[in-house]
This record gives sequence, structure tokens and C-alpha cells, in this order.
Amino acid sequence: LPLCSLTAPVGAQSDWLSISVPSRAYEGDKVTITCSGEDNDAIKELVYYKNGHQISTHNRASGYIISNARTGDSGRYSCKANRKFLWLLSKQEETESVWLTVQELFPVPTLTFSPYWPTEGRSLTLSCDTRLPSDRSWISLRYDFSRDYSTLGWREWSSKFEISAIRKEDSGYYWCEAKTSSYSVSKKSSKTYISVQRISVSEVSMETHPPGGQRLILVCSVAEGTGDITFSWYREDTKENLGTKSQRSQRAELQIPVVQESHAGGYYCTADNSYGPVQSKAVHITVRIPASRPLLTISAPRALAFIGDVVELHCEDWRASPPIVYQFYHGDNILGNISAPARGGTSFNFSVAANHSGNYSCKADNGWGLKASEVVTLNVTEAPHKVRLMNGRHRCEGRVEVEQEGRWGTVCDDGWDIKDVAVVCRELGCGAAKHTPVALLYPPVAAEALPVLIQVALCNGTEVALAECEQVEAFDCGHNEDAGAVCEGGYDRVWAWA
Repeated sequence: LPLCSLTAPVGAQSDWLSISVPSRAYEGDKVTITCSGEDNDAIKELVYYKNGHQISTHNRASGYIISNARTGDSGRYSCKANRKFLWLLSKQEETESVWLTVQELFPVPTLTFSPYWPTEGRSLTLSCDTRLPSDRSWISLRYDFSRDYSTLGWREWSSKFEISAIRKEDSGYYWCEAKTSSYSVSKKSSKTYISVQRISVSEVSMETHPPGGQRLILVCSVAEGTGDITFSWYREDTKENLGTKSQRSQRAELQIPVVQESHAGGYYCTADNSYGPVQSKAVHITVRIPASRPLLTISAPRALAFIGDVVELHCEDWRASPPIVYQFYHGDNILGNISAPARGGTSFNFSVAANHSGNYSCKADNGWGLKASEVVTLNVTEAPHKVRLMNGRHRCEGRVEVEQEGRWGTVCDDGWDIKDVAVVCRELGCGAAKHTPVALLYPPVAAEALPVLIQVALCNGTEVALAECEQVEAFDCGHNEDAGAVCEGGYDRVWAWA
């Protein structure tokens, strides 16, 4: 609601008509100028004047209201009235002029700021300075603060506004506006240009964290410098740019996740916040790759060895920095330690005995702690019986003969199938099984002195040697029932079977 003047009025009057105005009024007040006669019912027309100019006309007694006073409403006010006089006669009455002064509620505010030379990253306090008269000190003022074309915010009662971390980009024209809670009086300050100073980077330094290990973090920092800082990292020898980051911070990190020995050397960084790059001193890095899980391989095919074979255990960590000490284990028992001065790993050889079946592993250590390989199982068995194919066109087809206890013999074709042939072909290194012919196709027939050693071979087709299959010793089989085999290796003709 508009502010109302509560001061006692002043006035002037003629013999019959009088006028009164407030003795004091402020901007925003509701001001009422009252013109009244000895008998208001007799007034037929009432006219108000300001500085001699007519401003309002009424057909009865009525006040002239200024709802929201301004200093421009100050001036000389008077009124005239036509009143009834006798029967049909009228008489004009006129007052003298009275002076109305509308005072300024508060002067146009002035915007000030502190500190006078604002620095980027620090706080800036804006003040909207004005004052209320002592008899209107109870009025609440609202203060709005703006920059260029945007509003920063407002405060009730308080004439101060703080920007906690000002930026170089915040440089511009600022102003404030003070207004009453009813918005009846509102005044803006003039615009003030505020230039925010940026501190250039200085004392650029670089460090590594951690100094070793499987990853490398290069930390670039500045002692001073505000605003967005662009950090860049370089190799000293090649000047290669390893990476760039821009951020509002005095510290930045670049991570090399997988470190190799080729990463050893000198590194430096630069920092720039628009005043030109400043370079750090070079930091020299020595890289040693710690041992990781080594790989253990066993020379025995399919991890199967026969008694008397020589088996090689090879342990290798291709990433770790040499020299590396390798330890070889059979179960929990250590077989030996070997130091490898260069990459490529190392081997441990031993002649297989019956008790060498079990789990084998190795460990690698280059000064950063032992790392163990996965476990590899070795199966040890006696040497298999020998097998051969006789009288065929090549070594991968013919009559099947086996050796047992130093003597050779044939195999009966009872139950002889492609699975049995697959094992024979595998043992001979002749590829896949093709056919299961009878041995009579490979004359001459075996001599009577050659025994039939196996009546039935019960192979499932996955065995490495025929000797691994379950067997039934011969009991009623002759050479006219000997088994044959045809393997893929060397197969160059088509067989037709009746």
C-alpha cells in the first residue's frame, strides 16, 4: 500500500472557503489536499489548481488525492468553489495558495565495491549506498544488484551483496536499485565498471605419485594462478605432448595406467592461464615393472609324461623388469631357484619318475614380492606298448600289430571299430581314422609264429595310445580274424567294402 503522510496539515482560507495540505510529504506518500467550506452541502462546483493551472473539478465537496507522491508534485495549490447563495443565486469563493513540498524519500543510490582492485578467485562485496530520513527510518528497503544484462540477486534490509569467488569473466558494468517494499519508490544507481584482475601462474612444478609401481601419475601444480589453467605434460627427450587438461584448479594429474620400461626418462609440464605457458623443471623417472603372475608351461604334450622322459618346466613373466628369480615347485616342495638376467624366462628340466605325477607351479620375484603362476597338473604313466601297421601302401594303413613285453603280435577284430582305429592313428601321428578293414586285405597273412595278443580293444576314441584302452587277452582268435586300420595320413585311394 502507498505510504501516507501523518504530519499535521497547513492551510489557507477565505471568508467562507479554506484549503489544507500536509505540512510535510515524502515520495511515495498518499497526499490528500482538502478544500472545504462553512457549509459543504452548499458547494455546487469545486475546482483545484496547482501553480495557477486547473487540475481537478468536482460537483460537490471532495478532496484531491495524490496516491503516489513525487517531488514533481511540489507546488502552490488553491481551490475555487461556486456555492448556493440565497434562492437562485450563486457566489464564487476562492482560497489563497498554499505550498506543498514533496521531499525525496532517499537519494539515488551509489554503488561501491570492495576491494577496490578485485582479484579472481576472491570475494567481492557490493554496497548500494543511500539513506532514509530519520522520521522514516522504519521503512524497509529492498536492494537489487545487476551486472550487464543479468540480475545477480537481491537483499532485504541489507544493502550489501557478496560474490564469494569472482571470475575474470565477471568483469563488466554493475549497478543497484533501491526500492520500497511496495515498489512505490524505486531508484537505480549509475553503472560502474568493475575489472577483475587475474593472477598469472608462477612456480610451476611437477612430481610423480607414486614414484613406482604398475601405474604412473604425473602431478603438475602452480604456487599462484587464478582462473582456468591449461596444464600440459611432455617427454623431455622427444617433446611429445602426453596430454592436456583445462580446469579451474592449481593442480592437475595425468595418469599413465600401464607403465613400461620405455616410459623411463625425463618429464616436465607447463601451465597457462592466458598469459603464456610457464614450464616446470624436468623430473627423471626410473621405471621397473614389478613381477606379475608368471606363465608356467610343461613340455610334455597334453601334460602326459612317461617314466624316463625328460620334462621341461618353463616359467616366464614377459612384462617384469629383469633380473628375475624364478622358483619351481612340485606341490609345496621347491625344486630349485634360477635367476634370469634378461627377459625370456627360464626352464627347469628333470627326468620323470613314477612319483612325479601331481601339481606343478612357479613363482617370480624381481624385488617387489613373489608372484605365483597357476597350477599345471602332470600325469606320469609307463611307456605305452608300441603299435604298427603292416603291409599297407604306407605306414598309416595295414594290419595292426602291437608289442607287449618285447614281442610283437596281432589284434583280433572282435569288436574292432572306428574308435579303436582313431587311437591307433593318433598314436602313430597319422591323423584321423578312415576305415576298419580286415587284415586279410594286406597279404601275406601273419605267420603262425606271430601270436594274437589282444582279443578285444575297448577304446572310447580319446586315448593317446592303444595301451591305454581296456583290453581282453586273446583266447580263440586266429590270424584270419586279424584287424586292420586305415588313417587319413597318406590315404590316396578309395576302398569299397563288400
